[in-house]
Order: sequence, then C-alpha cells, then structure tokens
Amino acid sequence: MLVSASSYKRIVIKIGSALLVDNQSGLKRDWLNSLCSDVHMLREAGCEVLLVSSGAIALGRKQLGLPMRVLKLEESQAAAATGQILLARAYSEALGEYDYQAGQVLLTLGDTEERRRYINARETVSTLLKLGAVPIINENDTVATSEIRYGDNDRLAARVATMVSADLLILLSDIDGFYSGIPGKDKNAKRFDRIQDITPEIEAMAGDAGTELSKGGMVTKLEAAKIAMSAGTSMVITSGKKNHPLKSLFEGGNATWFDAQETPVTARKKWISGQIELGGSIVIDAGAASALSQGKSLLPAGVTEVTGHFSRGDVVAIISTDNEALGCGLVSYGAKDARQILGRQSDEIESILGITSRGALIHRDNLVLKTQARQMDKNDA
Repeated sequence: MLVSASSYKRIVIKIGSALLVDNQSGLKRDWLNSLCSDVHMLREAGCEVLLVSSGAIALGRKQLGLPMRVLKLEESQAAAATGQILLARAYSEALGEYDYQAGQVLLTLGDTEERRRYINARETVSTLLKLGAVPIINENDTVATSEIRYGDNDRLAARVATMVSADLLILLSDIDGFYSGIPGKDKNAKRFDRIQDITPEIEAMAGDAGTELSKGGMVTKLEAAKIAMSAGTSMVITSGKKNHPLKSLFEGGNATWFDAQETPVTARKKWISGQIELGGSIVIDAGAASALSQGKSLLPAGVTEVTGHFSRGDVVAIISTDNEALGCGLVSYGAKDARQILGRQSDEIESILGITSRGALIHRDNLVLKTQARQMDKNDA
C-alpha cells in the first residue's frame, strides 16, 4: 500500500535491538547508515523524526565481555551504562553525515506517567525538534528496575508518540506486519494491510505473550497500537530486516497500518474536556475571551484572577469576569507563578519569575472551550 511520507508532520520510529546489533559482530553499521539515510529522506519530505532505539545493553554486553546468558540486574545496568555511550556515538556519527545533531533522551516509566515529569520530558524533546536535532530515546536501563521498567520498547515508543503528539508511530520488526496466524506454519495465515479497530478477534490472533504464538511480540505491538490510536496517533508494523526499511515502507512495502480515527490534538482535547477534578480556575477579561473564541492561546495579560493550588500541567477551569464557565485547559504555570504574572505582558515573564518559559498561560492546543466540547460530544454520538 503506497503512503506518502509528507502526509505526516511528526514520526516516531521504534528500532529493536536485534535489528541494530548482532550478538557476534556487534553494531550493524551498514544497516544503521541506511536507516539514517531514510531519516534524511523523511526530513527532506518535511517530517520531524524521533527514534526510540534499543541496543544499549546488547552493545554494552559485547564491550564488557559479558556471557550470552540472562544477565543479572546489576550486569544489565552495567551493560546499559557502557552501551548507551556506544549507541549515542553511533547515531551521532551516522546522522552527522547529513549534518543532523543527535540528542539522547533516557526515560523511565515515571517520566511518562507522572504529570510534571511528563511535561518536562515533552518539552525537552520538543525543544530538540525545534532546534533541528533528532532525539534518540531509550529506556534508562542503568537505573530502571523491574518495578519501574516498561519492559519493551514497543510500549515505550507508543508512550513517546503520544507524549509528543506524533502523527505516526513506525514499529520496525522482524516481521512485515500483523498476520492472522504464524507465517510459514499456518498456510492460511494472511497479513492485514489495514486495521481500524482492535477487536477481541484481532487480539486473539496475536496469541499469548512469551509463547511461540506471539508471532514476534505481537501482543506488545497491539498494546502499543491501542495506546497510540487512543491518542490520535496512527501506527504501522513493517519489517526492518533489510537496509533502507523506511524507504521500502513508503514505496509500498509490506506492512500493517493501524488507523487512528482522530488527530493527536483532537484526542488530547477530548481527554482535557473529560477531566472531572480541576486544580483551580483562571478568570479572564472580555478581550481574552474574544481571543480564545478566535482560536488563540490564553496569555497572562488577559487574566484577572487565579484561584486554587494547581501545579504546572494540571487542568484548570477558565471563567469569565461575570462567572460564566468558558472551558478548561492544561496550564503552563503553577498557581503561585500564575498569580505573579497575571495581567502582565508575555515579555515580562522572565524578569518576574527569573526563568525563560512559555509566553502562553494555556496554549491553544491544550485548551477546550465549552462550544468545542459540545461539538466533540456531538461527533461522538
């Protein structure tokens, strides 16, 4: 199925360890170079690209001479500590051929589950993208234990994709899509070109995790698809075994596409409008209310009062001066800071708070007016 790369603004690509590292020879440099050539192709098509890459433990294991057996936790952490340096250097050198800077971001489960850490991680990645860098993201295996690990990079990639509001998540796998049975063993197994809804029947086809019937880890890939699709991010599973896997995908190579039914912004706004517990409220003047109705962000200059004890990233109510509920949104500042900058111009924020931060109190992508909420409810009905 032929799909244009230019249809997507922001793409997250997940790379498994086996695609990148050979247990005997180490880093598959030719494959990595071909992947970075494909990244350049996507960048030239106008796409922002993020890579969620495994491989640190595999590289570190070889570098430290650790045996080919299940490693103890402390051995895995030591291998990760060594391998992360090697992995970052490899990506930096390969991307450097196209004058791209690589930026390493190491995450733990809490970084995408705890609201404030989630926002910090998102803004770090967003800033790297604005500066033209290619974020290289991996689980921080040097500190992660079984209690705080994702356990697989499929789900990590899905969390990252939703965190950065990606349009597309690409899972490079050892199999070229999602099949109804085990290819090569089930003669009736067929590959799905497109899946728009993950039904119980589809889930049953994935088999059980950790068994032969899981068909290349399809259980975790379906879980990743659920995470991505619910946040408005489409996903695709395709083979990464050969060189230039992304070029092959966008030239019509075998794959299974999972279609999100809405955009990341729409999905996020639905989540915001559905929050029951609000951290506080922001009262705005008529000028600010008019600006919001025109699709603009909420700036501190239009705020007349701040109530509550909310933190940065909490959902707060937006209220007019005559006490009319106008909507709600994710606030970019905690209540203490918001009170200090209310009624002030955005270019005054740095001198007041002593930090350089966003000019908007609530960005338009994180804001839902009551009229928008009613329309979303109507569309869902």
